[in-house]
Amino acid sequence: MLSCMNRIKEVLTEKGIKQTWLAEKLGKSFSVVNSYVCNRRQPSLEVLFEIAKILQVNPKDLIESKE
Repeated sequence: MLSCMNRIKEVLTEKGIKQTWLAEKLGKSFSVVNSYVCNRRQPSLEVLFEIAKILQVNPKDLIESKE
């Protein structure tokens, strides 16, 4: 699991994509995707890469660097 905050919410906002659409594409429930977006839960690396592919961004763009 990733211990840092993710940027899924920012990327969704930038692209004008709704959480419900992402949940459907991922085959996950809205509540699971919402918990990723709100940083209550962190997606596994596998799921993070899948989200990046769906959103057409580099997986690194979904991870907030602490620098």
